[in-house]
Amino acid sequence: MRDLHPAMAMARPVLPSIVRYPGMPTLPKDTERYRCKGGGSLVVRVEPGDHVTVIDSEGGQPCELSFLDETGRFQSAGLGAAFTNGAEGLKAILASNEESAARVRTALQRRGADLSSAGALRIFGETSAPGEKAEFTIAMRGLLIAVAPGSAMSPETQDTATPVEIRIRRSKLIRDYSWALPEPIADPIEDIRIKAATASAYFVRAGEFIQIIDVYGRQCTDFQAFAARKVDKGLDRALDSTVTRTLLSRSYPTPGLPSKAFDRDFEPLIEIVQDTVGRHDAFATACNSRYYDDMGYPGHVNCTDNFNGALAPYGIASRKGWEAINYFYNTNIDHNNQLYLDEPWSRPGDYVLMRALTDLVCVSSSCPDDIDAANGWDPTDIHVRTFSGKEKFSRAVAYRMTPEADAELTRETAFHPRFSALTRDYTEYRGYWLPNRFTAEGPVEEYWACREKAVVIDLSPLRKFEVTGPDAEELLQYCLTRDVRKLSTGQVVYSAMCYEHGGMIDDGTLFRLGTTNFRWIGGDDYSGIWLREQAEKKGFKAWVRSSTDQMHNIALQGPKSRDILKEIIWTAPRQPEIGELEWFRFAVGRIGGFEGAPVVVSRTGYTGELGYEIFCHPKDALIVLDAVWAAGEPHGLKPMGLEALDMVRIEAGLVFAHHEFDDQTDPFEAGIGFTVPLKSKQDDFIGREALIRRRENPRHIMVGLDVQANEAVGHGDCIHIGRAQVGVITSATRSPILGKTIALARVDVTHAAVGTAVEIGKLDGHQKRLPAVIVPLSHYDPQKTRPRS
Repeated sequence: MRDLHPAMAMARPVLPSIVRYPGMPTLPKDTERYRCKGGGSLVVRVEPGDHVTVIDSEGGQPCELSFLDETGRFQSAGLGAAFTNGAEGLKAILASNEESAARVRTALQRRGADLSSAGALRIFGETSAPGEKAEFTIAMRGLLIAVAPGSAMSPETQDTATPVEIRIRRSKLIRDYSWALPEPIADPIEDIRIKAATASAYFVRAGEFIQIIDVYGRQCTDFQAFAARKVDKGLDRALDSTVTRTLLSRSYPTPGLPSKAFDRDFEPLIEIVQDTVGRHDAFATACNSRYYDDMGYPGHVNCTDNFNGALAPYGIASRKGWEAINYFYNTNIDHNNQLYLDEPWSRPGDYVLMRALTDLVCVSSSCPDDIDAANGWDPTDIHVRTFSGKEKFSRAVAYRMTPEADAELTRETAFHPRFSALTRDYTEYRGYWLPNRFTAEGPVEEYWACREKAVVIDLSPLRKFEVTGPDAEELLQYCLTRDVRKLSTGQVVYSAMCYEHGGMIDDGTLFRLGTTNFRWIGGDDYSGIWLREQAEKKGFKAWVRSSTDQMHNIALQGPKSRDILKEIIWTAPRQPEIGELEWFRFAVGRIGGFEGAPVVVSRTGYTGELGYEIFCHPKDALIVLDAVWAAGEPHGLKPMGLEALDMVRIEAGLVFAHHEFDDQTDPFEAGIGFTVPLKSKQDDFIGREALIRRRENPRHIMVGLDVQANEAVGHGDCIHIGRAQVGVITSATRSPILGKTIALARVDVTHAAVGTAVEIGKLDGHQKRLPAVIVPLSHYDPQKTRPRS
């Protein structure tokens, strides 16, 4: 026999699969991470020996820690350190309407805690560095309560409240089930544990709330409900996914307007109030015996048989396959029309909260599927809680700043009480509810008000960051494409922020408040994280602290906007008056007079019209909006929603994240090459070398399109010359002032000349074509004479 080749004789090692899950426990198995938002509070159950690390994430943020033992008494001994104050921060937050306070308040009430006897240990302060830590070892079983206190930030100052991170290294890896459960969001009527591979039925009265909790994460649960009065008549009219999809025009219900699920009689049975996951299934039935039989697992336990057993006492007939809303199932349909599944998006403690619209018989399962990725290969328990209809829960989905961040429920902006009186048509945007359109006007009328008179727009979700410290200018000069050194106090500049390869992180405006004081306003939370990471990497002595929660803003836009603001904004003698405020400048002022609510007013906007943005603390928001509204009514002021805003910004050729740019697009390709002054900015900045190469060798150009058909086109539609695709639509709208459909598009440089005839592909891109002509990027006022006026 011949000798084997030496390489063949060597045994190949067997290696495990490497999979990373950003946001899922990347920490050691015995370590948990929690986030206490600035101005908020947090409660976590702890046991003796647990090691607690508290981190001042952004720097300069005080933190208060309290400990409550199992008998409901505040005990400094639980922290192993003496209390230093009377928990003033905790008391202030619990007395407010701050959203995190409800859960802490409920936890204290359930244990009969006397808040008047509360004490706290205060750590950190205004001089603490980003990432500074304090460590403790828990001495007894109880609750750890953390608070990140902060006062109302005036818009011209930068004393914002920022998050504190809590990491707990557990002394025991194995804890009973009750410790894995999150604290109740209110006092529950029922607590129902649905063990892995089982199902339970339960009765819920009209108006009560049903919370379905994924206790350990990556676990699916089928849900079904019946109107109890129909069950009493022998009618098993279950929730019908086909009817629900038809009536909602979407795959499954979600918080907001499309929130209800219906039976086959078209009766709404439940509505979704909160959803922290956002990925579910309503196409397939609950798993059934046929599925496992066909996969080679005859006799495998399944949700359908579990449903049949749980519903039998109610007289509901068995089925071979139960349709259901399959919560936390990650299924979708690919481009080949193939239904596929993958691991759920849900994480430990994620949930869906529903409200019963009539008396219901409900059934929930904990799916037993362990033969594929549906439950992350490891079926675990599901928990159901029901709550009184008297409880108040806001409509919300979950928003995560980054994959690693904790979920935050959608919030209402501080202007919501006024705008919500004018519309119910809201959409979730970056963690907030914003109006789509207003009932009395509609987007076309709102559009014309912006072009001819004035509109007011809620833009509070814009992300704000206070950048301060002796190296603040150096940090921003390094991280932004603009030349920050040329920026004067009181001036604003629009800039791009790029990765090393030239792809964009974000665009935004930079305000210079002082020699070492800046405010960055962008669209993405990650831009602040990126700034903080670069400061640490380069050793810059600079703080980057989020202030989005401390500063909400409206935009007043349109030809009459200056006349309106001149009536209500008072400025000090050293500040410019509104009539003197130039384009891309800002002023610090007050509403009405010297004692009025403080505001920062910038002459900026996103409409292509003369306009201003007004920033204030949320506590003053209604004062500000009421003053603007009262002064604006004689001038024909209207509210504007996102639909009309999209129309005017597309006409003006203004770019939008994830449409005109992303991390694969450089500023030149996005149509904002003017933000990259490669010749005049001598200092190095992130992405400079890549941007030089990309400018010299461009592949695509952002252009405008005049569409020669009265049919809708949209983001992602392909652009062709003959059979070849040469570009893609990034944004499109019907232009009222131009009387035609227009679009912004990214096109190959070979075919990007103005006047080039192209076709927009519909259906499969080839069976239907809409002719169009390439025009300059800005369809409306390309010289920007109106905002400059």
